Amino acid sequence: MRALQSMYDYSLNIGGSEWMIIIFVALVLILGTGKLPGAAKKLGKAVNEYNKAKNEIQDHMKEATEESPTISGPVETERKKLEMIAKSIGVKVDDKTDDELRDIISAKIGQKKIEKSKNN
Repeated sequence: MRALQSMYDYSLNIGGSEWMIIIFVALVLILGTGKLPGAAKKLGKAVNEYNKAKNEIQDHMKEATEESPTISGPVETERKKLEMIAKSIGVKVDDKTDDELRDIISAKIGQKKIEKSKNN
Protein backbone atom coordinates (compact mmCIF):
# COMPACT_ATOMS: atom_id res chain seq x y z
CA MET A 1 0.00 0.00 0.00
CA ARG A 2 2.81 2.37 0.95
CA ALA A 3 4.67 1.60 -2.29
CA LEU A 4 1.54 2.35 -4.28
CA GLN A 5 1.12 5.68 -2.46
CA SER A 6 4.74 6.76 -3.11
CA MET A 7 4.42 5.77 -6.78
CA TYR A 8 1.24 7.83 -7.04
CA ASP A 9 2.95 10.86 -5.43
CA TYR A 10 5.90 10.51 -7.81
CA SER A 11 3.65 10.33 -10.87
CA LEU A 12 2.07 13.71 -10.05
CA ASN A 13 5.46 15.38 -9.77
CA ILE A 14 5.66 16.36 -13.45
CA GLY A 15 8.10 19.11 -14.51
CA GLY A 16 7.73 21.81 -17.19
CA SER A 17 9.17 19.92 -20.14
CA GLU A 18 6.93 16.93 -19.51
CA TRP A 19 3.85 19.19 -19.63
CA MET A 20 4.97 20.52 -23.00
CA ILE A 21 5.16 16.96 -24.33
CA ILE A 22 1.72 16.13 -22.89
CA ILE A 23 0.19 19.26 -24.45
CA PHE A 24 1.83 18.53 -27.82
CA VAL A 25 0.53 14.93 -27.82
CA ALA A 26 -2.95 16.17 -26.86
CA LEU A 27 -2.90 18.70 -29.74
CA VAL A 28 -1.84 16.03 -32.20
CA LEU A 29 -4.66 13.77 -30.98
CA ILE A 30 -7.25 16.56 -31.14
CA LEU A 31 -6.21 18.29 -34.36
CA GLY A 32 -4.48 15.48 -36.17
CA THR A 33 -1.20 15.79 -38.00
CA GLY A 34 -2.80 17.46 -41.03
CA LYS A 35 -4.34 20.40 -39.15
CA LEU A 36 -1.44 21.03 -36.77
CA PRO A 37 0.67 23.13 -39.21
CA GLY A 38 -2.36 25.30 -40.05
CA ALA A 39 -3.09 25.87 -36.37
CA ALA A 40 0.56 26.77 -35.73
CA LYS A 41 0.44 29.22 -38.66
CA LYS A 42 -2.70 30.89 -37.29
CA LEU A 43 -1.11 31.13 -33.86
CA GLY A 44 1.99 32.69 -35.39
CA LYS A 45 -0.13 35.26 -37.24
CA ALA A 46 -1.98 36.14 -34.03
CA VAL A 47 1.29 36.63 -32.15
CA ASN A 48 2.62 38.76 -35.02
CA GLU A 49 -0.50 40.99 -35.02
CA TYR A 50 -0.24 41.38 -31.25
CA ASN A 51 3.41 42.44 -31.51
CA LYS A 52 2.61 44.93 -34.31
CA ALA A 53 -0.18 46.50 -32.26
CA LYS A 54 2.04 46.67 -29.18
CA ASN A 55 4.85 48.36 -31.13
CA GLU A 56 2.42 50.82 -32.70
CA ILE A 57 1.08 51.82 -29.29
CA GLN A 58 4.63 52.24 -27.97
CA ASP A 59 5.49 54.46 -30.95
CA HIS A 60 2.42 56.63 -30.32
CA MET A 61 3.39 56.96 -26.67
CA LYS A 62 6.92 58.02 -27.64
CA GLU A 63 5.58 60.59 -30.10
CA ALA A 64 3.23 62.01 -27.49
CA THR A 65 6.01 62.46 -24.97
CA GLU A 66 8.38 63.98 -27.55
CA GLU A 67 5.87 66.62 -28.68
CA SER A 68 5.46 68.20 -25.28
CA PRO A 69 7.78 71.17 -24.78
CA THR A 70 9.91 70.91 -21.69
CA ILE A 71 9.65 73.93 -19.43
CA SER A 72 12.36 74.04 -16.82
CA GLY A 73 10.92 76.81 -14.70
CA PRO A 74 8.10 79.31 -14.48
CA VAL A 75 7.51 81.48 -17.54
CA GLU A 76 7.32 85.17 -16.71
CA THR A 77 5.48 86.55 -19.74
CA GLU A 78 3.28 85.37 -22.58
CA ARG A 79 6.02 86.33 -25.04
CA LYS A 80 8.58 84.09 -23.32
CA LYS A 81 6.11 81.22 -23.35
CA LEU A 82 5.51 81.67 -27.09
CA GLU A 83 9.25 81.87 -27.76
CA MET A 84 9.89 78.72 -25.74
CA ILE A 85 7.20 76.75 -27.58
CA ALA A 86 8.34 78.08 -30.96
CA LYS A 87 11.96 77.16 -30.29
CA SER A 88 10.97 73.66 -29.16
CA ILE A 89 9.32 72.98 -32.54
CA GLY A 90 12.13 74.58 -34.54
CA VAL A 91 10.74 78.03 -35.34
CA LYS A 92 12.98 81.11 -35.37
CA VAL A 93 11.48 83.82 -33.17
CA ASP A 94 13.48 86.83 -34.37
CA ASP A 95 11.40 89.75 -35.73
CA LYS A 96 8.05 88.00 -35.29
CA THR A 97 5.08 89.38 -33.42
CA ASP A 98 3.15 87.41 -30.83
CA ASP A 99 0.30 86.86 -33.29
CA GLU A 100 2.69 85.59 -35.98
CA LEU A 101 4.22 83.16 -33.50
CA ARG A 102 0.77 81.91 -32.46
CA ASP A 103 -0.18 81.34 -36.12
CA ILE A 104 3.07 79.51 -36.87
CA ILE A 105 2.75 77.33 -33.77
CA SER A 106 -0.86 76.50 -34.62
CA ALA A 107 0.10 75.63 -38.18
CA LYS A 108 2.99 73.38 -37.06
CA ILE A 109 0.85 71.56 -34.53
CA GLY A 110 -1.93 71.18 -37.11
CA GLN A 111 0.54 69.72 -39.63
CA LYS A 112 1.68 67.09 -37.15
CA LYS A 113 -1.92 66.07 -36.49
CA ILE A 114 -2.65 65.89 -40.23
CA GLU A 115 0.49 63.80 -40.84
CA LYS A 116 -0.48 61.40 -38.07
CA SER A 117 -4.00 60.98 -39.45
CA LYS A 118 -2.62 60.32 -42.94
CA ASN A 119 -0.26 57.66 -41.57
CA ASN A 120 -3.14 55.88 -39.85
